[in-house]
Formats: sequence, structure tokens, C-alpha cells
Amino acid sequence: MYRRAHPHDFHTPQPSYTKDELLRSSEGGYFGPGNAQLPAPPMLMMDRITEISLDGGEFGKGHIVGEFDIVPGHWFFDCHYRGDAMMPGSLGLDAMWQMVGYWLGWSGSPGKGRAIGVGEVEATGEITPTTRHVRYEVAMRMVRRGKLVLGIADGRVVADGVSVFTAKDMRGGLTKAVD
Repeated sequence: MYRRAHPHDFHTPQPSYTKDELLRSSEGGYFGPGNAQLPAPPMLMMDRITEISLDGGEFGKGHIVGEFDIVPGHWFFDCHYRGDAMMPGSLGLDAMWQMVGYWLGWSGSPGKGRAIGVGEVEATGEITPTTRHVRYEVAMRMVRRGKLVLGIADGRVVADGVSVFTAKDMRGGLTKAVD
């Protein structure tokens, strides 16, 4: 049986990450062959991770904070509601799922990342071409490490200092399926 490499054999956890480091993660192998990775642009929905911990956040079980710089020419503005440009809420949710998967690999679990589900989602605002800065805040509620590594988290998307999107019970996992 093929065993995945332990992520900490390839990567020493850091408290923050730059855009270049996130791009390297999207190439695969950052946490070891076959382990968690971020998507490549344009689906990479963050420019940096400013905070990441094992014991922080609202529930004391870990947290991750990412940021995304908005520019009027982002690809999604031209194809989502033509004439009424906004970032799809699904991309905000996907960004937070990306962060849950990244956190699971960063914290030392092997496996390939997958979005599994979400409990509640609420949109209270919009991200438009005039928005300049988006901040994603994700707090881990529960982590199970077994055949399936499962992370359950709550998160919110903040645009120019205003909360515009929340999600509860986001579930992301790392699968240890054989290749």
C-alpha cells in the first residue's frame, strides 16, 4: 500500500505565507507528494495568509486568516451578472474551503484536499470592482484525523472592513486514498 509522505517532512509550518509561497503550494508537493495543495490561479482566491495557528480562533482549535487584493479586472467580474459586476459568493466560500484544506496540510495531516460540505451560508453584502481588500477569517471548530482527515470550521468574508458573507460548519477533508 502506498503511504503518503508526512507534510512536516517537506514543510516547516510558518505563522504566515506570501503570495509566492501560496503559488508554490498550488504547484503540488509543498506538503509532500500527493498531499494538500492550493488551486492554481485564477482559482487561487487569496494573495497571502497573514495568520495561521493550531490553537487560535474563536474555538481555540486553530485558525487561518487570508487576504485577497481586489482589482477591477479580476476574471469573475466580467462573467458574473454582466452589467452588475460582483464576485460570486461561491468563490468566497471556495476561498474558505481552500483555507481549511491548507490548514489541515499545514497542521501535519497527509492526504489530498476536498471540500465536503457546509451547514449554513449567509450573504449580507457584495464584493464589487470598487472593493479593494478582502479578508477571509476561518476558525476551526473540530478536527478529526483518521482514514479521512476532517476539519469543520466557521468563517466569514470581510470586504473593506465590512462582513459580507458567513459560513458555518464548513467541512473540508483530506483523503488518504491510494494512488
